[in-house]
Amino acid sequence: MKYLVMVQGTQADYDAMQGKGSQQSPAWNQEDLQAMYAHMNAINDDLAESGELVDGQGLAEPDRTRLVTLGADGTTVITDGPYGETKEMLAGYWVLECRSLERVTEIADRVARCPQPAGAPDYPVVIRPILDGAGDI
Repeated sequence: MKYLVMVQGTQADYDAMQGKGSQQSPAWNQEDLQAMYAHMNAINDDLAESGELVDGQGLAEPDRTRLVTLGADGTTVITDGPYGETKEMLAGYWVLECRSLERVTEIADRVARCPQPAGAPDYPVVIRPILDGAGDI
């Protein structure tokens, strides 16, 4: 079965990773970034080697995001980020082909253990099964 494994973050988190800390997220230094990238690259390498990795990407920060909706009159409304009303947003994802929910949960646990500076916020790692399109609702 395929699963979408998602990690979340806020604009403050992205800013912190660029050395601009705040009350919500302390500034990261180069060692913090290197530890995080090494951890994530090791996960990606292991998943590629096991054949479970279908795709995985980090996403640009929320201030480079755009929402497209319809207004009450049916016209297109375009809003550029960041969004004050939004808490966490999708920061990155993996599409995995795993034999079981237990296996993908083991992987999510490993992702959740990514090193970060003391005081940085912890977000859940979200697992969503991907429907196969054969009426799998």
